[in-house]
Amino acid sequence: MPGPSNTLLIEGSFEELADELSHYIDEVKRKQGDNNTAIQTEITPLLEQNQKDEVLKKLVTGSAVLNSAPEKEIIAAYNLLVHLIRQSSNPNMFLPRICQHLSNPITSSPTNGPGLALSVLTTIFNILPQDNDVRYHVFLAILRVIRSSGSFELLRPQLKNLDTWITQWETDEEDQRKLYLSIAEVAEEASGEEEQSYLYLLRALRTIPSDEAASPEARQLSTRALKSALSYPTHFDFQDLTSLDSIQTLRKSDPTLFELLDIFNAQVLDDYNDFKDEHDDFIPAQSLSDETLTRKMRLLTLASLAASTQSRSLPYQHIARALQIPSEDTEIWVIDTIRAGLVEGKLSQLNQTFLVHRSTYRVFGEKQWTEVQGRLDTWRASLEGVLGVVRGEREKMAREREREARELEGRVNGGGGGGGAGRAARREVDVGGLMD
Repeated sequence: MPGPSNTLLIEGSFEELADELSHYIDEVKRKQGDNNTAIQTEITPLLEQNQKDEVLKKLVTGSAVLNSAPEKEIIAAYNLLVHLIRQSSNPNMFLPRICQHLSNPITSSPTNGPGLALSVLTTIFNILPQDNDVRYHVFLAILRVIRSSGSFELLRPQLKNLDTWITQWETDEEDQRKLYLSIAEVAEEASGEEEQSYLYLLRALRTIPSDEAASPEARQLSTRALKSALSYPTHFDFQDLTSLDSIQTLRKSDPTLFELLDIFNAQVLDDYNDFKDEHDDFIPAQSLSDETLTRKMRLLTLASLAASTQSRSLPYQHIARALQIPSEDTEIWVIDTIRAGLVEGKLSQLNQTFLVHRSTYRVFGEKQWTEVQGRLDTWRASLEGVLGVVRGEREKMAREREREARELEGRVNGGGGGGGAGRAARREVDVGGLMD
């Protein structure tokens, strides 16, 4: 895979190496029974006239046959061709064609072919300057080979460099979209990479300008992304979709599909069941799984229920009713919702309640602001009560200290002569107070 830039070192003059490669290509073709053309004969006068680019056109055109060369010779032959191309005044004219050849199957080695192709493509990628936009075409070829071999793990470490490369290549939005879609397709065919596929599909959607949001391409990508988001079992946040202009245009072009998105974005299981009753057979017609959607909808419904409760305590029976499940399955569904990261809390089997510690708002609109306002009012009233208690205790402590200070002062004043008279006076005051 792409790494630090390096140098390809091959000894010999252009004429010698071109003649050697043309002879090799002719030999491979003859072994396959093709005796119609001889590249070596065609390039000899061109070499004498120092027409390098014309020589390279012949070699590049004939190089497709290298995919059927003996396995041990493929990398060396392609590297020689790349070395010759680099001596052209316009190497960018030839390299995309080489990438196209390497994207095709290497018939002489079905097992090791993808590895051989990736080795040559990586060499090409790394010998090019970082800002050379031909790297874009090389990378697309790498993606095609990875897709054919199902080797997404080779691509994953390189994705962190993608934004930097796009900037260096000065790639326009259309080419960015093509690149993101290629990555999405590679991830989609790899096991367990559904979320990566969706993320790059979403990035492709974001490259569509607002004035093209209703185009056929935008519609096709939008419906594909929407179905992907609905289908992936671990994807629960649909705000990333609803914020896109191309998705909003589905409200007119695909109103039923958009209605389904709206349900998963902000509504609950009852609404989903009503949708199915109203649009019979729509779910299977869209190649969606009702089982997957129902499970996801139950998790989202519990998240909404937890976010909207004022007491932060949900009785099991309320959860079971909202999720339309047997009461004995309540704890299993709560645990699954916690694992999905939608809520946090504690189950109480004794009290048959779920104490909500944290919940996720699926949307945040006027209703949610009202709920937050209600909670803030409750917290404020609670804090005012606490402050009242603290204030009362402080005043009580202040009075106690004042009383103790007076008693101490009285004892100090009565400590000298006339102590008996002072005590008698206090007794009289005390008695007088009792009689009153």
